[in-house]
Amino acid sequence: MDSKKLASLCHEYADNKKAGSIVVLDVRKLSSVTDYFVICTGLSEPHVRSIVREISDELREKHDERARVSDGTEKATWVVLDYFDVIVHVMRADVREQYNLEALWGDAAPVKPRKKAVRKLKES
Repeated sequence: MDSKKLASLCHEYADNKKAGSIVVLDVRKLSSVTDYFVICTGLSEPHVRSIVREISDELREKHDERARVSDGTEKATWVVLDYFDVIVHVMRADVREQYNLEALWGDAAPVKPRKKAVRKLKES
C-alpha cells in the first residue's frame, strides 16, 4: 500500500476513536527511516489503548497490514506502531506536550486529512 494512503487510513481510524489533535507529518525529505508520522492524543491510558487497537485491528482486517513493531503497550502513555513507511504515535496529552514531536520535526510538512476534520479534545 502507498505510504500516504496508509498514513491517511491511520488518521481515519484514530479519528474513529475520537483521538485528539491528530497530525500527519510528511518526513520523507527529513528522514531515511520512514515517510510519515501520525501523531495523536488519547485522554487516558484506556483511551490510548482503544485508539491503538482500532488502528491495528482495522489495518489488519481490512488491508492485511500489520505493524512490524509495537512498543509501549504495557503502560499506554505513549504507544508506537511501526508500519515501516508510517510510524504512528498515540500519546497521552501530558506525554505529547513533554516530548513535543511536532516541534522536533518542525521542518516536516503537515498533511491535510482526506475527508474528516481534525478533532481536538478538551485536554484538561
